[in-house]
Amino acid sequence: MLSENDARQTIGSTAYSSDGDKIGTVGQLFLDDETGRPEFITVNTGLFGNKETYIPVSDATFDDDRLTVPFSKEHVKGAPNVDTADGHLDRPDEERLYEYYNLQYSSSSRTGDAGTSGRTTDGLGDTDRSTTTDSVTGTSSVTDHDRDGIADRDRDGIAGRDTDSTTGRSSGVRHTEGHDTSGPTTDDAMTRSEEHLQVGTTSQEAGRVRLRKYVTTEQETRTVPVSKEQAVLEREPITDANVGDAVSGPDISEEEHEVVLSEERPTVSKTTEPVERVRLGTETVTDQETVTEEVRKEHIEADGDVDDRR
Repeated sequence: MLSENDARQTIGSTAYSSDGDKIGTVGQLFLDDETGRPEFITVNTGLFGNKETYIPVSDATFDDDRLTVPFSKEHVKGAPNVDTADGHLDRPDEERLYEYYNLQYSSSSRTGDAGTSGRTTDGLGDTDRSTTTDSVTGTSSVTDHDRDGIADRDRDGIAGRDTDSTTGRSSGVRHTEGHDTSGPTTDDAMTRSEEHLQVGTTSQEAGRVRLRKYVTTEQETRTVPVSKEQAVLEREPITDANVGDAVSGPDISEEEHEVVLSEERPTVSKTTEPVERVRLGTETVTDQETVTEEVRKEHIEADGDVDDRR
């Protein structure tokens, strides 16, 4: 069972069914006249949240800004409509609600002129006080009433509707407080939005390239022809042509002749000469890259018999 303090904290919280389905945002809180116990809360349901549905909270639980009621979402949506123009629930309305939710209604706990919920008494004589809780700020305001009758209250302030000053009829436009479940102030239409993926490019450093020169040593082989002299012993007979040279010296003697031999050897020298010039440059190449990202889209569906006109 909810305490009065817990019940007041439910204003503006989200109500969930026994199956865990989201029902709507809690708009108003009604307390028992005599005991001060929480009796009913209202939740905005229906198309665009324009129906205020009453739910008993005697067996509800409240935990971490989540109010859970022991009824299914469909059952809550089918609850009978109740008019609380004066901010109170009359006994016939209470009985209808208790009967619909299959709860035991005890009239012995309802005393006073009308046997209503939503009014608390201060026990000071002929004055009743009506407690109304603001769904936005969570604060309570107390209005004194004559015990024999209910003071006139502005219907617009209670029901949240604009009233034509000429006809006195409700225009059907609901105020934000206690009725708009979407959060910000909106009109009677919903705006459906969706995210669109916008893909572009940005330049960033992908790496660095350095140009470095270093020296290596290789073996290179070349073949070069070389020549050399070698001694050759030549013999020739004595003839009339050479006899004079042959007998010009002593008849018998010792003699030496020497010939210097020469040869070529390969020589190596190295020269340095430029071969090519090398520099670093850049060029742009284009590739195709696929980008995948999640986008959110809002969808709007209507509950009930609605003619979809697009």
